[in-house]
This record gives sequence, structure tokens and C-alpha cells, in this order.
Amino acid sequence: MMEANSSTSFSARFSAIFSAITKRQANLLPMCIIGGLFFIFGFVTWQNGALIPYLQMICQLTETEALLVASAFYFAFTVMALPSAVVLERIGYKNGMAIGLLCLVVGFLFYIPAANSQQFGLFLFAQFVIGSGLTLLQTAANPYVVKVGPIESAAVRIMFMGLMNKGAGVLVPVVFTALVLGNFSGITAVSLEAMGELEKLTTIAALSDALIYPYLGMAAVFVILAGLLKMSSLPELSTEHDVLDEDDNNEMKTSIMQFPSLVLGAITLFVYVGAEVIAGDTIGLFASNLGFANAMSLTSYTMAFMLVGYALGIVLIPRYMSQETALIASAVFGLIFSSLVVLSDINNYGVSELLWGWTSIPTLPNTITFIALLGFANALVWPAVWPLALAGLGKFTSKGSAILIMGISGGAIIPLLYGLISESYDGQSAYLIMLPLYFFILFYAVKGHKMRTWRSNNN
Repeated sequence: MMEANSSTSFSARFSAIFSAITKRQANLLPMCIIGGLFFIFGFVTWQNGALIPYLQMICQLTETEALLVASAFYFAFTVMALPSAVVLERIGYKNGMAIGLLCLVVGFLFYIPAANSQQFGLFLFAQFVIGSGLTLLQTAANPYVVKVGPIESAAVRIMFMGLMNKGAGVLVPVVFTALVLGNFSGITAVSLEAMGELEKLTTIAALSDALIYPYLGMAAVFVILAGLLKMSSLPELSTEHDVLDEDDNNEMKTSIMQFPSLVLGAITLFVYVGAEVIAGDTIGLFASNLGFANAMSLTSYTMAFMLVGYALGIVLIPRYMSQETALIASAVFGLIFSSLVVLSDINNYGVSELLWGWTSIPTLPNTITFIALLGFANALVWPAVWPLALAGLGKFTSKGSAILIMGISGGAIIPLLYGLISESYDGQSAYLIMLPLYFFILFYAVKGHKMRTWRSNNN
């Protein structure tokens, strides 16, 4: 009798282990496919940094006009997010992602007449189309990462996707230089202005023509990727049976605005993306205004600390730390580092000497070091907010994802406020704008993500 029970127990354990292995293998392929898409997100997004100065030369733009290249791109996230949700509800997530890739193809192809005519308006339209395709892809892909496995480890999966995204960002400048710049790598806006009129026009035409074949090649590659995605075994995402707690009355809700955790999550992403862009994009500007050498390369320090944050998150979540705790830690680190940016001595190198002075990596003044450390504080915010904000949305998942994607527009608005404060006072004091941003992230981590109704007496 004991032998029979032992045999039954062993069989049950074996079945459980086999089931877990089978489920893990079933999730591996979707994760690989989505990981490839996140690499594409990073490649297309980080390409803007190289395009802005390039198009400034081709179209003879002022700096403000050149920044519209990024604005047109990010504007699409706000305008097209909710339409993307409607598309996903009607044709499904897998088909939606394939269409998103084809939208990128259309945007790439618009670069050909834009390059031939050197019309800045066409370039902006192409950027908007590319941003629209990426909006559809992001709206579909992020819920996939959240839903494809246990909700407790969703932040870890998103961090893996973040590594793919940032890895693409490292490659973009190299690839763009090799494919587009070619023999023109030494040309700058300053050297172009110093040329004679005929030489200048000839060089601009050559620079413009250099865009055609790389973008034509990318269009061809992305058509193939869309076909491969369509034919892949990526399962359709099902959200209809996701439920909240029994007391949440999910079935009685008729609008995504009835989910406070989602709405507050979107605001959290809005302030977070603003903080991320300030930490990554103003570090070089701040250092340049101080006359610091190699200021334009300093963004790499912020990105390096962000990658350190990703690595720690992958190790710690969910085994040693919950997603909520990670978000609280991120907000607290953000508040500490932001305060130290404002209070630190720009002439003291002590912090960087302690952290990496024993290596061959150049050290930085404390103020700039603390700006770079904001990358570490920011690393876990995006991965933690998504699963917390999408939890229990069920049939509202696609629209909820769209609302969260709209939060990316914070990267276009909040840094402008930093610029205004910097011009009115000084660059170091302007980092005070980061404090209310991280306080809101802390509020969401502690209370906002738990809210199931706008009535405080029920929370």
C-alpha cells in the first residue's frame, strides 16, 4: 500500500515537473519573438538621435526645427495609441504587430521621395508614420510580455526586453554611420557652412541620396519580418478571463477610466519618461555648459547605470523583491540622487573615484555622477509599472496598454520645462524638477497601484 502511494506521489511530482518544463518551453518562443520586436523598437527609436543632426544638414534647419524630427515621432504615440487599441481588439495582437511592421515599411519608403526632394515636411510625415507603426507594435507587445508568464515575474521579462532595446541603441550609431554617412563622416553643420555654394549644394545632394538605399533595404527587411511574424507560432493573447479581486466588480465597469491603477499608472509613466529623458539627454548639455571635455559622450554613463539596474532587477525580482518594492526603491533612489545633483560640488570627483576610480574609465565631477546615477534609479520603473497597471483589466487590456503608451509623451514635454528653468536660473538648480516626478512615482508604488475605485473610502 505504501509502495502504491509512493509510486503515485512520484508520478504526481514528475507530472508537475514535466508540466512546468513544457509550459516554460511554450513561453520561450513567444518571448524570443517579442524580444526581437523590442530590439526593433530600440533600433528605430534610437535612430532619431543620429537623424536629427543629419537632417539638419540636408534641409538646412535651425536647431529648433531639427528637434521636430523627434517631436513628429513622439507625437504619434499620443495620437495613435487609442486607435491602435481599436485595431488590436478587431484583428488581434499578432495580426496587429504584423501590421505595425508594415507601417514601419511605409514610413521607410517615404524617406525615398523625401530624400529626393529634400522636403522637410515629407521627412516629418515619414517620422509620424514610423512612430504610428511603432505605437501599434508597442501597444501589442508590452501586454504580451506581461501576460505570457506569471504576473509576479512580469517585471523581469520586461527588463529582459529593456536589455534588447538598449542593446539596439548601442548599435544604431555604428550602423547608421556605416550605412548612411559612408565617406561623409567628417562633415558637420559647421564644415558644411564653410563650403562654397556649389560645393555645399553638391554635398547636400550626396548626403540626401545616401539615405535612399539604407531605407529601401530596411523596408525590404521589415516586409520579410512581418511575413515571418504572421507565419510564426506566436499564440494569440487572451485577456477575456483576467479578473480582479472579487470585490472589484470588474464586470460592472464600462470604461478604462474606471480603473484608477491604470490611469495613475499612465501618469506615472508620463513623469518617468520625462525623468529618463532629462537624465539621459541633459547630462551632456549640462557638462558642455561647464566646459567639460567629451560632454557629448556622457549619456553612456547614464545608460550604463541603467543596465546595472536592469541586471540587479533580473536577479532580485521576484525571488528577493516584489515589483512594488522595486518601484518604491526606484523612487527613493531618484529622490536621493536628484537632491544630491542640486547640492553636490561640481569640483569634487570623490563619488566617481570611489565607484570606478580604480578602473581606466574617466571619472566625473560629483554633480555629473549623480545625474548619471539617475539611470540606475530609473531602470526598474517602466518594468514595474506595466504589470501593476495592467493587472486585472481583462477585456480592457488593449485600451489600457494604449493609455500607458501615451505616457511616452512625457519625454517630449517635461524636458522642455527643465530647459525653461535652466535658462531662468541655472542648470544645476533645474534638476529640482525631478523631485515632484519621483514623489509621484513613490505615491503610485505605495498607494496608487492598489486603488480599485476613485472613492477613497473604498481603498
